[in-house]
Amino acid sequence: MLGLAAWCVCILGAFSTFDWTMSSLKQLAIGLTGLILSSQTAATGLSAVCTKENVQSVLPASTSIEGLVLVPASVTANAVTNYSIPASEQTPGQSHIDFCNVTVSYHHAGSNAITNLWYWLPVPEAFQNRFLATGGGGYAITSGQRGLGTGLVYGAATGTTDGGFGSWNTQLTDVLLRANGTINYDLLYAFGYKAIHEMTIVGKELSKNFYATNKKVYSYYSGCSEGGREGWSQVQRYGNQFDGVAVGAPAFRQVFLQVMHLFGAVVENEVGYYPPQCELSRITQDVIDACDELDGKKDGVVSRTDLCRLHYNATSSVGKAYNCAASKPPQFPPMPLGKRDGIQEVRRRQFAPPAPAASGSVTVKGAQVATDFWRGLFDSQTKKQVYISYPPSASMDDAFTAYDASTDSYGPSIAGMGASFVNYFLREKIASANSLPIPIHNVTGDQLTAWILEGLQKYSDTVQTNWPYLGDYHKNGGKIIHYHGESDGSIPAGSSVLYHEAVRRTMYPGQSYNASHAALADWYRLFLVPGAGHCSPNPQQPNGPFPQTILDSLVAWVEHGQTPVQLNATVFGRGSLAGQSQTLCSFPLRPLWRANGTVMDCVYDQVSIDTWLPTLDGFPLPVY
Repeated sequence: MLGLAAWCVCILGAFSTFDWTMSSLKQLAIGLTGLILSSQTAATGLSAVCTKENVQSVLPASTSIEGLVLVPASVTANAVTNYSIPASEQTPGQSHIDFCNVTVSYHHAGSNAITNLWYWLPVPEAFQNRFLATGGGGYAITSGQRGLGTGLVYGAATGTTDGGFGSWNTQLTDVLLRANGTINYDLLYAFGYKAIHEMTIVGKELSKNFYATNKKVYSYYSGCSEGGREGWSQVQRYGNQFDGVAVGAPAFRQVFLQVMHLFGAVVENEVGYYPPQCELSRITQDVIDACDELDGKKDGVVSRTDLCRLHYNATSSVGKAYNCAASKPPQFPPMPLGKRDGIQEVRRRQFAPPAPAASGSVTVKGAQVATDFWRGLFDSQTKKQVYISYPPSASMDDAFTAYDASTDSYGPSIAGMGASFVNYFLREKIASANSLPIPIHNVTGDQLTAWILEGLQKYSDTVQTNWPYLGDYHKNGGKIIHYHGESDGSIPAGSSVLYHEAVRRTMYPGQSYNASHAALADWYRLFLVPGAGHCSPNPQQPNGPFPQTILDSLVAWVEHGQTPVQLNATVFGRGSLAGQSQTLCSFPLRPLWRANGTVMDCVYDQVSIDTWLPTLDGFPLPVY
């Protein structure tokens, strides 16, 4: 009999190297059903309910879900026993889990286009009357097994969707453009908000029927990055869908976000200097060293990027030596045959380009590149700010340059996410992630602004996801825990602060700043995570905490009324504080340590808060 561990490796390997179509999932379910029913629990309990016939019998009636037609013949169901969820920054993990692995397809009335759903249903005695919806990352709408496993730890039936893209590892950019070059709006709207919603309403009804319960089934959402944006897409549109959501580093305000990935190259064009990556990394490390103790504690973590902005100047690095070994591009498994050439480049260019060994000293122009990069995008005529950038303690990945071995020199590097947005979403053209409609050397800040405006006209109702009025969600008693790594180098933490501020102003327009924040905190709290990177701890600041048990806090708030005044977090890095438990302050309060760095207070500091609230008066429209 094939061991469970080997089975898990088999599945993970398949996810890395093959397109997972619905037919392949069916074949896997058929082939493994007899192999993994090995425990007495499964034989006597789970296997009795985890059958195709039983799942078909408890499917929601299509007439109860507007516009959806479930396909009972598409159902697969197989019992999985003694499964292990490894501990990670996102979940405490758990072993010896039994669950029912279910897939089902649906189409919309009047259309034959198929969307696939995937649910993991805990063994009945482990079900805690919860349903968890999960999202994806990048241009993917699903995180597959990783997201599904998180729900099992909390006794939740958990679901994900392929968005109608055709397989579990197909991204939106694979299918956004039709063969004739026009946008497939059905799939765009599915990605924007519809597919997660439809998966959720099916999943909630399926859970109630599968467990034959008349009790309330609490519904939750968890996701980070694109998954965070997807969570907000549901809160903003479907006020009664979730009781609680945990959204991290959301990729909302997507038009700004993706175009701004090209901003680092624009800064270098304007300064006329393309620094080696090692030079920028040295400046970042100098920032961490200089700003570490601004929060009152020496631990190698920048907990107060606001104070860092006020007190640190990149010219402090001028003349300091840097020395780096050669870096290599990340290794990816082979792409499936038949994929468009540009897609793999999009994925590869989410990471820094390879660079040779480099040594030297930080230059005046290198410091100027860093300063202008941190400052953000400004209009060339009015000199007013258009949009924000990253804090000084974040890695400057978007400003990393490309090395040309033929000339032994550096030049601007085209960020793949930014290029793919301009090419696919604006120009509606399949193109390499290493190209733009105009040469990168000729791209200016004003061109970025023009692209943002063009994108807003086309995508404000889909991927922008920045609607600030959440009245329906609040009225239905929903709770929100919103978190963001303060040193995130992929999505600026300030993006989350801007949205939090927009919701505060919109929901409580007649109240003072402090009163409105207090009212908002009753149901929506934002936590900035000191030192953390993008949806994870930051290796450059290994003593930084991360909120591993965020769903515990959300469940306690929703089901037991325990407000997370401070959010629990754990230090996961290999630094001197590894394993230490800490708490995070709810914005706008900021951390300040006393008693020689042994006691943390959450303090109100208006000067500090103001650094997070730019006017953005250089942009012709309100920025929510």
